Formats: sequence, C-alpha cells, structure tokens
Amino acid sequence: MTTAADTVVRYEPRGAALEAMRSKDPEILLSGAAGTGKSVGALHKIHFACLSKPKVRALVVRKTLASLTASTLVTFREKVAKEALEAGVVRFYGGSAQEPASYKYANGSVIVVGGLDRASRLLSTEFDLAFVDEAIEVTDEDLDTIVSRLRNGVLSYQQLLMATNPGPPSHHLKQRADAGRCRMLYSKHEDNPRLYSGGEWTEYGLAYLARLDTLTGARYHRMRWGKWVAAEGLVYEGWDESVHLVDRPTVTAAWQRWGSIDFGFTAPFVYQDWWEDPDGRLYLANEVYFTRRLVEDHAKTIRDLLYWPSGQPRGQLPRAIYADHDAEDRATLQRHLGLSTKPAHKSVSDGIQAVQSRLRVQADGKPRLFICRDALVERDPELEARSLPMGAAEEITGYVWAVRPGHKGGLKEEPLKENDHAMDALRYMVAARDLVGRTKLRWM
Repeated sequence: MTTAADTVVRYEPRGAALEAMRSKDPEILLSGAAGTGKSVGALHKIHFACLSKPKVRALVVRKTLASLTASTLVTFREKVAKEALEAGVVRFYGGSAQEPASYKYANGSVIVVGGLDRASRLLSTEFDLAFVDEAIEVTDEDLDTIVSRLRNGVLSYQQLLMATNPGPPSHHLKQRADAGRCRMLYSKHEDNPRLYSGGEWTEYGLAYLARLDTLTGARYHRMRWGKWVAAEGLVYEGWDESVHLVDRPTVTAAWQRWGSIDFGFTAPFVYQDWWEDPDGRLYLANEVYFTRRLVEDHAKTIRDLLYWPSGQPRGQLPRAIYADHDAEDRATLQRHLGLSTKPAHKSVSDGIQAVQSRLRVQADGKPRLFICRDALVERDPELEARSLPMGAAEEITGYVWAVRPGHKGGLKEEPLKENDHAMDALRYMVAARDLVGRTKLRWM
C-alpha cells in the first residue's frame, strides 16, 4: 500500500515561492505579476505539509466556488497533487450536507476546499494552514474570519497564505501589508521555470511576456511588472468594492428583472441579468462574458439563466432586454432566445453621468447600483491566459478616460475604448432606467 511517506513530488521553488515555503510568519501575501507561480507555490506548501504530517487540516478558498473550481483546483490537480492522486495517497471527497468538499490524505490530513460565497460550513472548524487564492477579491473581514479559525495546533505554527495580482495602492491587502499585519513577498516572472530556465527565457516565456506587453495603463504595470498602482483618470471614481460588490440579494415578487447586451465575437459578448428592487436599486445578478462563441450558443446560456430545464421560467422573465444596435445579431438572438430586444440608448456622456450618479451613496446609506460577487457565469480561459478582465467588476477598476496628446489636463471627454464591453452593457441598463423618455441635461 502506497503511503504519504512513499510519494515523490518534484518541485523546485524559487524566489518568493521559496521564501514562502520556509516562512512561519502568521500571514504571507504572495504578490506579483501574472504567471509568476504564486498559486502553485502556496498550494505546494500546503500539499507538502499534509503529506509530511498526519492530521494536518488546511483550507483552500477563493471568493466564489465557481472561480475556485475553474482555476485553483485545476492547478492543484494538474500541477501540484497529480502524483499523489494517481497513487491513491490523496482522494477527492465531493462533500455532503454535513461535511464540505475536500482532498483527503491517507495519513488523515485533509484540505477543505470551497468558495467564501458558501462559507458557513467551510469555517465551522479549525485549521493549521489556509490559502486564499486571488485574495484581492475578498474583504478584510473575510481574512480576519479565516485567521480566527487557524487554531488546529497540529503544526508548530499556524499560517494564512494569500496570492494575488496587484491592484491600487489603496486596496486593503496593500494596507494590511504596509501596516505590518502580513508579510508581502514579491514574485517575479523569473521565479517560474516554465517561463525562465537556465538563465534564459523559454520559448513559452517569451510568448507569454509578449502578450502581457500588449496591455496598457495600470493593468500593464500590475500584470507585467507586479506594481501596486492606481489607474489614472478613472471614469467611475465612486466605485468602491466594499460598498458596491455584494452578496446575492433575496429577490421577491415585488422586484423587476431586466437584461442588457453588448454583442461581440473576437471581443467578448456580454449579457447582464439585472434585478431592480422596489426602491429602484439595480443589482447585476448574472453576467455572461465570453469570446469566440456564436450568438445562438450565447442564447442557450441565457435561456439556462431564465428557464428551468422543463421550460418553465425561473421566476419572472426580463421586462425588457436592451441590446447593442447590430440588427443581424439581435435577430439571431431573438430567434434562438424566443424573447425580443430593444435598441439600447448608446449616448456615452449622459450614460456615464447616470452611472456615476447611481454609484453615489444616498441618504439611506446605500448606492443605487450593485454587482453580485458571483455574477460571472463562466470564466473565459482565453481571456484568463491573456490576463484580461472578465465582467463588470473587473472592467470597472481599469475603465479610464482616453488621453488627448497636448490637451490641457491630458484627458479627453470620452473613455478609452478598451476592455469596456461590460461597461457598455452596464451603461445601457442604467440609461434605460434613468434617461430614456426623460429630459436630458447638457453639462457645460
């Protein structure tokens, strides 16, 4: 019988991953450019700990279960625990009503896996190690809750590991590190042997860096060089993840449903499924954001959001779906979806002003526009490989005003036409509720 002690795992950590492997600090944040091996390093540390000592309890999470399943767990199965899974030393347990999903080791160690959107069972027990992938997605409160569960006591130290691509310097993760609450380790592309080996860039590494070099603005500095920089000239300066990014609300019969669409094929196709509460607040509940699929295929995905397999509606259907003006795509969608669409109000300036107005916190302490944390229906692997944003919550932090060379102040009165597909669909929705049929104001 193969035991954990018999399992051979080949992994040579470098740079920040090596420092993380050796560290016993209570909290570690692996921060760096895209593709530097941050998640692989953290997952290997947890895997080695579970192989090396019986009854270790570890936790691996992302903000949502869907994002964890589509990315982190694929990395764990294919790049970290492959040999142990094939030898039967580790097996996957799908979970039950009493116990969350986990990877169980022959020596009694266990890695509990899940999304913080379903955290109640995950965090009802104690752990030695916890790993939060894409930690920039989670709140400071999420992290503090996880830290409070690090008290299993099997290892000589208890540790929270986090991995993230950088964001703005004001983000709570950067502030957490600057305040000395966690140790930040900076990961570089040279740390990843798939990109850099024997003192030279590999063929794959050169191609990968070339893709990152096509990025612009803050996204280029964050993804290519791993810098915590703010986007200059943000269109929606009022956006605040701690305010506008929320858990899915409980919808009642008094709510209204709407839809908005921005067509695309090489660029992403976007469908946004909106709910409006009785006070007029809009919630982006579901979002289809995918490239290189036919409109008829998107129509099937949208039907799955709106109808049960039996053909019965999942609650009420959208009162209207506001779409980009492409007549052919609209006709194709309507034919396959069985629902009509309306042409969107496409004026940019007043649409942006309407969105900005909704983002402001009102007298009741709430804004009038929210995005659900788990709105994205499916992650596009092609966009992920190119380190491009997916969905409104990722686009909005890089949605900036275009630069006019030589213009006083440097910025045009229009946004940069780049990674703005969800922003267009969002603007169509707000314009439909706040501008269409109403008097337009011209700001001087």
